[in-house]
Amino acid sequence: MPARKVLFALLFLAIGNTAAQENYDLIIKGGRIIDGSGNPWYAADVGIRGDRIVTIGNLANESASRTIDASGLVVSPGFIDPHTHAIRGIFDVPNAESSLLQGVTTLTEGNDGSSPFPIDEHYQAITEKRISPNWAVFVGQGTIRSLVIGSDDRPANPSELQRMKDMVAEAMQQGALGISTGLFYVPGSFTPTEEVVELSKIAADYKGIYISHMREEAAQLLDSVEETIRIGEEANIPVQITHHKVIGVENWGASIDSLRLVDEARAGGIDVTIDQYPYTASQTGITALIPQWAQEGGEARMIARIDSPETRQTVKAAIVDKILYDRGGGDPKNVFISRNPRDRSMEGKNLAQLTEERGLRPSAENAAELVMDIVKAGGATAVYHAIGPQDVDRIMQHPATAIGSDGPVSVFGEGAPHPRQYGTFARVLGHYVRERGVITLEQAVRKMSSMSAQRLGIRDRGLLVEGYFADVAVFDADEIKDMATFEDPHQYAVGMKYVLVNGELVVENGRHTGRHPGKILYGPGYTGNQ
Repeated sequence: MPARKVLFALLFLAIGNTAAQENYDLIIKGGRIIDGSGNPWYAADVGIRGDRIVTIGNLANESASRTIDASGLVVSPGFIDPHTHAIRGIFDVPNAESSLLQGVTTLTEGNDGSSPFPIDEHYQAITEKRISPNWAVFVGQGTIRSLVIGSDDRPANPSELQRMKDMVAEAMQQGALGISTGLFYVPGSFTPTEEVVELSKIAADYKGIYISHMREEAAQLLDSVEETIRIGEEANIPVQITHHKVIGVENWGASIDSLRLVDEARAGGIDVTIDQYPYTASQTGITALIPQWAQEGGEARMIARIDSPETRQTVKAAIVDKILYDRGGGDPKNVFISRNPRDRSMEGKNLAQLTEERGLRPSAENAAELVMDIVKAGGATAVYHAIGPQDVDRIMQHPATAIGSDGPVSVFGEGAPHPRQYGTFARVLGHYVRERGVITLEQAVRKMSSMSAQRLGIRDRGLLVEGYFADVAVFDADEIKDMATFEDPHQYAVGMKYVLVNGELVVENGRHTGRHPGKILYGPGYTGNQ
């Protein structure tokens, strides 16, 4: 080939390569960028190549394989949910529509002290399933304690404590984000503070965090906050008070003091933060009404105590107290059965209604008898309307508070679940930002994205920044809204137009695309190959 033709061919190749490098797989044009930092919005285009954000700026003269017109829409980082129970549902619904249609691109499992174990086997199962959102887990202190000690109410002996430490270290090496506790639940409730500190020190060695469902969120709320702060200080580990709330009408307003304790701790150099769901009702098992001492030793011994003439009345009195002054919010009508696989007819009904169906007066005493019968029959999940609305606002406004759902992945149409699993993030954007102005849009996006990314040690996510992974939410700030209600919970949020996970569209024009680009997000102590 003549030299001139060779030179021309090389020049043509160079021009072609340059053009290819300038092209994008996707450009999101004309949107209002809220980057997750809390800074004011600005106008820009977002250029994506592969699984990364490549350019943020004016891309009017650039080309892409696909362009999304985001005029009039908000472009933000995909949301990170720091507290879910998504293992319930993710293997049945790998699309995770209830989360993705709110803009949630990362789910975290293993909260409240209950987690898969071993972690690597669980991660392998998730990888093989192929899911739409990203996935990460904590190691549960309650799970580890139950494997080593069971549900006995006693401290660990030295050899048991060492076994549990070794298990925490193993989980951290396999990619756990940190350690979670559910000190309200058995067997976590039987754990001395000192034992929690020792296990948390191991998680701290691997740069993990401590996230806790505290011992109490009602009358002993402040004692529980102080214990959480103590664990952070003594274990030298960042701590997160998870789903922070105030339960029981007589305790409403206590968030003034709980947030003061957080502020004082932070001023003293203790790294404590919060997450929250934006509802005035909680959801957990009906055994939340059973005193913890009665649950010691497992289900069979709990039922034996319920049936025993010596202890039944004591158990009943404790249930009555919880209905009147704790999770029951003062009346059996505030406790709804959300899921009971053994008796679907109960789902969506409250304890007052179910008591009346028995031909009895809907008193706390008669409701307590019903609760014991439900527990003996295998238990159920319940929604408890007992959280102070002003406390919800106050906690949300605190600068150390992130947003999390505390919900599973919804199997559409199953049971009468808490609407938080369909609506948490959309509810903040619609009800608390647009309708009530409790926080600003920029603050809300930060609480849903970069705050949790930073807290959980998740790198290169949670912000719209060049070089970060392309987890992106595009929504209409005037339209986004949670549709799920306690009466009709199985309704997807509206207003989320596009969602990308690792650069792939999983939501397009408000509908799931069926794609499954989610990745395992390993914790900071991970020693394997990513």
